Amino acid sequence: MRRVVQFSTGNVGRHSLQAIIGRPDLELVGVHAASPDKIGKDAADLAGWHEPTGVIATDDIDALIALEPDCVVYTAQGETRPMEAITQMSKFLAAGINVAATSMVWLVAPHQVDDWLRVPLEAACDTGNSSLYVNGIDPGFSGDTEVHSALSLVTRARSITVQEIFDYSNYDDYEFTGKTMGFGMTADDDAPMLFLPGVITSMWGGPVRNLAGQLGVELDEVRQRTEPWYTDQRIECKMATVEPGQMAAARFAVEGIRDGAPVITMEHINRLTPASAPEWEYPPDNQVGVHRVVVEGDPRVEINTHVSHPVLDSTDAGCISTAARVVNAIDWICCAPKGLISVEDIPPTELIRGLMW
Repeated sequence: MRRVVQFSTGNVGRHSLQAIIGRPDLELVGVHAASPDKIGKDAADLAGWHEPTGVIATDDIDALIALEPDCVVYTAQGETRPMEAITQMSKFLAAGINVAATSMVWLVAPHQVDDWLRVPLEAACDTGNSSLYVNGIDPGFSGDTEVHSALSLVTRARSITVQEIFDYSNYDDYEFTGKTMGFGMTADDDAPMLFLPGVITSMWGGPVRNLAGQLGVELDEVRQRTEPWYTDQRIECKMATVEPGQMAAARFAVEGIRDGAPVITMEHINRLTPASAPEWEYPPDNQVGVHRVVVEGDPRVEINTHVSHPVLDSTDAGCISTAARVVNAIDWICCAPKGLISVEDIPPTELIRGLMW
């Protein structure tokens, strides 16, 4: 039985918290919450669980370390406060506590990240003889596990396209996702954070370079492209209310270039309601979203992954899958050699152990 602390209870964290509570091979021993309205509440109230757990949320990191957990599941938003997130993660790691995270997505391809991020975390792992693993559904699954599966079916690959095509209208995350993508902005506003030079490359460039290295392909360059779409009608949805002339869809990609042409592309098409950007691709079969890999090669292979839930919206289902990518790895992470772990370090069967009970 692994002793686990859940760090944050937001869009992903509440689902990982519920998964930890429910699994018989994991014991929830602590919960971190930053919001005053969550501190002091039972974990069950924060996870939508049916009975009290007796584990009370706190913002005291030292108190959580004192619980001597085996692993911390870190799902707090870190991309807008990276130095604070590094400090928090490092404190656990240096204390000998492993960290499984969906935050700090640069670390999905840990060997591709810059020194400012990698070095302090490696030092903390070395001090505490601990391990750090970061993954999710995208960045993560679609650019590693899904694309590896597709490539295993070809004898030659000429190009690879990894896509997330998703309607974000029911995703309740305007403060981060909405603002960084630029939903609600006009063409006269400054570019949203995600569209600034180098930002998309910093997040998806690592997985592109990582895949190129695994294929033995030398890229000439890695570049980004961005494209906003502005609506001519009012759109009301959970994510935001968008007025005519404001951005209601975003398309962006990171491309690995060889001989002047993209050979590895990781692209997002995200819209608010199906009315937005009708000329852009949609998920197949009237689905809300898809994580797709297309390998042009011998033969051509296309894998479309859809996530859904009988009660929750598909965006919530995607958050559950993001949580699963790290919760399912807890036991292996706790046994792993110290340092930064990438998904290819983990035997695939280790990520499905304990899922049926």
